[in-house]
Amino acid sequence: MKRILVTGGAGYIGSVLTRQLLEKGYKVRVLDNLRFGGEALLDVLKHPHFEFVKGDVLETDSLKTSLKDVWAIVHLAAIVGDPACAREPELARETNLEASKRLYQLAEQTGVERFVFASTCSNYGKMKNPNSYVNETSELSPVSIYAETKVAFEKFLLSQARTNHCKATSLRFSTVYGLSPRIRFDLTVNEFTKELALGRELVVFGEQFWRPYCHVVDLARSAVLMLESDAEKVAFDVFNVGDTSENYQKQTIIELIQHVIPEAKIKFVQKNEDPRDYRVSFEKIKTQLNFELTQTVPDGIREIAELVQQGFILNPDDQKYYNIPKT
Repeated sequence: MKRILVTGGAGYIGSVLTRQLLEKGYKVRVLDNLRFGGEALLDVLKHPHFEFVKGDVLETDSLKTSLKDVWAIVHLAAIVGDPACAREPELARETNLEASKRLYQLAEQTGVERFVFASTCSNYGKMKNPNSYVNETSELSPVSIYAETKVAFEKFLLSQARTNHCKATSLRFSTVYGLSPRIRFDLTVNEFTKELALGRELVVFGEQFWRPYCHVVDLARSAVLMLESDAEKVAFDVFNVGDTSENYQKQTIIELIQHVIPEAKIKFVQKNEDPRDYRVSFEKIKTQLNFELTQTVPDGIREIAELVQQGFILNPDDQKYYNIPKT
């Protein structure tokens, strides 16, 4: 039975991935500093194949402890998102880049075979041709500390010797949404749906700009897919994760929410410039690895609306559902 180390396993994506791996029969060890609490893992703490290490990827001792008898790593731990990284830039660079380098180097030294890195489609920045789609070979134009650190670590992984024992793959995740044991309401689809489900007026800036979106369940599935794919198909390579049909403008997301919440109150504020505006092609992961989504944005809207309207979350404005202080 192979053991997988999931860094940041108590987080939004990590808590979903942890369950998927356990369900598939893997042993799972989570390394997390519990910065946002550990409630998302409560129901798996007693699972016979689950282990938890409280520690930080910044701590070399925590990394060494976590890597014992590990076959593969899914590296999710990071300061996540542009606002959070802008708020703590030095911590973001140390966590997202320097600590990630140390983790890979230790993995190589200790005999870990696979390394899956959670990167981001934010790396693309702004499309040069607004009528086209960017793909894995397109120029990267990071416009935030978050994306800069992700691009830098991708380059580090791609610079490794192909003869290395530890085979690394970078996944450029679409903007995530959907239900998770560690729910977040600071993500576009979740935030928009939550605000409108609470009967509030939603102010939308720059409704014409593009982003790709992917459900948290499917992002987690893509990491499992990399672990289970032939190493030569994914080693030292990069894959966008999502589906080409799931590129949306904010305007379209609002229209989809209005199908679920017809009484939604929206105010659009014109914004002609956005440093991030990109439509992404996901043909590579589809054609090379047969990856297909199980959820779409309308599915995510419905589940978040139900979550809020039925009162499953007592206080959706609670700070614990946000990666940065809510203003």
